[in-house]
Amino acid sequence: MTLRLTVIDQTPIHEDRTAVTAPAMSVDLAIICEQLGYHRYWVAEHHNSIQFAGAAPEILVTRIASATTRIRVGSGGVMLTHYSPYKVAETFALLGGLFPGRIDLGIGRAPGGNHLSSAALAAPGTLIQHDHFPQQAAELCAFLRGSFPSGHPYATLAFPTEDSIMPSLWMLGSGGGSSDLAGELGMGLALAKFIAPRVCSPAIFKLHAEVYQRAGHGISPPRLLALAVICAPTDEEARFIAGTAVYRKMMAGSAPREPLLSPSEVKARYLKMTQLERVEFDATLGDMVVGSPKSCHDKIQELAHTFGSDEIGVVTVTHRLEDRIQSYRLLANAHGLSKK
Repeated sequence: MTLRLTVIDQTPIHEDRTAVTAPAMSVDLAIICEQLGYHRYWVAEHHNSIQFAGAAPEILVTRIASATTRIRVGSGGVMLTHYSPYKVAETFALLGGLFPGRIDLGIGRAPGGNHLSSAALAAPGTLIQHDHFPQQAAELCAFLRGSFPSGHPYATLAFPTEDSIMPSLWMLGSGGGSSDLAGELGMGLALAKFIAPRVCSPAIFKLHAEVYQRAGHGISPPRLLALAVICAPTDEEARFIAGTAVYRKMMAGSAPREPLLSPSEVKARYLKMTQLERVEFDATLGDMVVGSPKSCHDKIQELAHTFGSDEIGVVTVTHRLEDRIQSYRLLANAHGLSKK
């Protein structure tokens, strides 16, 4: 299977960066990844975080698309529950006009933060308690496709709907909850195995494809499998570097929150962990794709075959920026991207 590799960038705040300077690194990394042959460069949305600095995907998408020429650029994703579908549609239609054929719009239903940040984003209104994401997603698609029925009040809104400038539409999910909705709306499905590795299964893609076809959108729905990946010259070095990401995931949701720890700091804490904590740490490491170029290549190929996906999204969180660049480079070389 010939694989496409895509970068999903959470804009981590590396050791010598701040929340102010970290986003500029996403621009530099996108330029490097375009040169290496990656297919897409998606940026995430996080709020009230001391580990990730990407709060406004649409701004980073604009800057990255301006700095590159070929690679597709998009959101992975816009957390739609915070926003008006009309505004998001207008923004990405504008981006599609500025960078025709290169813009992807991925949306998600997660808050990308905690209750406090969600309340602040909703102000001066209040948080809506029921799940209105399906309606929002349907309206977003209708705006971008010009598919509101004639009697719908939004059908009279002036909106550009030229196919040549419209972004490709994706829905992000880490379980099966979004697969049928994405299929019904004719959206691609980006399955985030890096978030819920023990829940994600090929059956989720299968359900998406069945609903997608039944809704009349075609027989080959776009799909992308997103994995946590750390690649280094040797398996041992990769496992050491991966400590940063493993510990961050293991401690997610705990208080107090900390900046990303260095691999050495994580190793010192590992030595002080209880046996149960070490089991959890080791299991979390095992859920990731970590190793030498050959090890990562073989594992990615295996997962791509198992899930029936010809595109893999790579999520790489490291303490040092240099380790992250090295991981992208080794991975690209192992898959022959730079030779294509």
